[in-house]
Amino acid sequence: MAHSARTDCPELPDFFLLKRLARDQLIYLLEQLPGKKDLFIEADLMSPLDRIANVSTLKQHEVDKLYKVEYKPIVSTSDQLCFLIRPRIPTVKWICDVANADKAAGRFRRYKIIFTPQKFYACDAVLEEQGIIGDVTTDEWSFYLLPLDDDIISLELPEFFRDNFLAGDQRWVRTAGSALHLLHSLYGPFSKVYGIGRCSKMAYESWREQVEEGEQKARQAEIGKVFLIDRDVDFVTPLCSQVVYEGLVDDIFKIKCACVEFGPDVTSSDKSIKVMLNSQDRVFNEIRNEHFSNVFGFLSQKARNLQTSYDKRRGMDIKQMKTFVSEELKGLKQEHRLLSLHIGACESIMKKKTKQDFQELLKTEHSLLEGFEIRESISYIEEHINRQVSMIESLRLLCLLSITENGLLPKDYRSLKAQYLQSYGVDHLLTFANLRQLGLLVEQQPGETLTVMESTVGKLVNDRTAGKLSDAFSSLAKKSNFRALSRKLNLVPKSDEEYDLRVPRDMAYIFSGAYVPLSCKLIEQVLERDGWTGLEEVTRLLNGHEFAVTGSTGADSKAKNDAQRIILVMFLGGCTFSEISALRFLGRERGCKFIVVTTAITNSSRLLEALLDNLV
Repeated sequence: MAHSARTDCPELPDFFLLKRLARDQLIYLLEQLPGKKDLFIEADLMSPLDRIANVSTLKQHEVDKLYKVEYKPIVSTSDQLCFLIRPRIPTVKWICDVANADKAAGRFRRYKIIFTPQKFYACDAVLEEQGIIGDVTTDEWSFYLLPLDDDIISLELPEFFRDNFLAGDQRWVRTAGSALHLLHSLYGPFSKVYGIGRCSKMAYESWREQVEEGEQKARQAEIGKVFLIDRDVDFVTPLCSQVVYEGLVDDIFKIKCACVEFGPDVTSSDKSIKVMLNSQDRVFNEIRNEHFSNVFGFLSQKARNLQTSYDKRRGMDIKQMKTFVSEELKGLKQEHRLLSLHIGACESIMKKKTKQDFQELLKTEHSLLEGFEIRESISYIEEHINRQVSMIESLRLLCLLSITENGLLPKDYRSLKAQYLQSYGVDHLLTFANLRQLGLLVEQQPGETLTVMESTVGKLVNDRTAGKLSDAFSSLAKKSNFRALSRKLNLVPKSDEEYDLRVPRDMAYIFSGAYVPLSCKLIEQVLERDGWTGLEEVTRLLNGHEFAVTGSTGADSKAKNDAQRIILVMFLGGCTFSEISALRFLGRERGCKFIVVTTAITNSSRLLEALLDNLV
């Protein structure tokens, strides 16, 4: 492909150990309830559980039947019920209803609740309030991290974003700290930790507390530097349309725990097929980070090469044919099957994106990022809303307009909000309140132009005598300052330069050369400078909470030097496949490798759906 990796890139740590630890602990907890039992699993735990312990593994440990938690009376006849759930109050109340219904019917059963990744005090309070705390046993399954691929690990906590950034509920921060502690204890010690964002700082402090409480064991470091970043530091990147192959597959087919279900339109049959999308899929591994415009050409060439490999059979003698069948044919058939699926997926993507006037949409996004033709972009958004093209897409464009322009003019805000509510329903009033709270869609206050904002920030930077710098900055907390950040970090490459997407020169290729993701640019700058020195104005525009801490150094060795080129990046609040592709590109350029740890894989749809609130 177009990307050529440096030959001296270090090897990544083996994260299979995380799966094994999680599986062994789950088995131990199930065996605490000896004998046959039925297992009730919360819906959003089913896919992660399947990656850790499949049905046959559970059956070996006396799980008789599996049920999905459905918040209705149960049909199980077993005398032992085990519930594998997230620590959510509605689920705990449902379990109380099940137990109390059994009591009323005079039926005796044993109940066990396994909370994952941890149990909260509120759950015990509900059990006590409902009068069944003495009838159930509770345990914690410390399942913090699910490896999705060699370089992607997920906490599988999509609710982290809304709970923490919108509701101000910080209960998951300790979970993030515990996840970091687990990685540190298995693959540390870390030499440097950098971070930006309030949540990142709290997660770091939670991790440090756990390190200080536990034993310190000397071990070979496998990971060097760590970077923690809050999602609200960069909202622009997840709001932009994804154009790398893996991002588009996620947007259209929804990748779940590194698995995707391709329907009949892709498989060219009447069946749907589930496919694992990771580095084990050789075809996918070569195209996942590519700009979509390059993918079809690559797949066509791959198909021709495959045909050439098949054609080798002609003219073979019996011995050669036997060798070919035993050594090559199985691999060729597997590659052929995967190639067919990815070609089908590409055709499906092209059909859908052509139907939605995708090029026009991208042109509007690029105009917003560059700050040109804003009135034309507003007209496009109005047309999008009035044609009722897509509720989420319309909201995404409104948010992108607001962030890049540092808020909407009052008349534009009122007009666009009215049109949106008329088109999609007035029950979305609460959604607008949520977006305003997060600074995603706001109205400029009188006299609050971009210039005024920049001069205010400049004054705050210089005025250190007042001693209330952080307080003053918190008053600007919901301002994006995108234009100022864009100029200081050169996030939008000059449009008059020709950009060759086949041979990308920087991370902007993931957005067709129009924009370098702010999150990834920050990581690049901090690693180059070995800290935040020289980026003071940038961090102030981002409302601060940045930190850089030197950790353990360990012994000098080649292994240590290799570890220094393994960089772990933890996104708190979700990360997109586009950002992962950008970091892989950066790693190839710098001769290092990035491991991405995220609370969940996100995209514009998931981000905005988490903020939707209907009044009805």
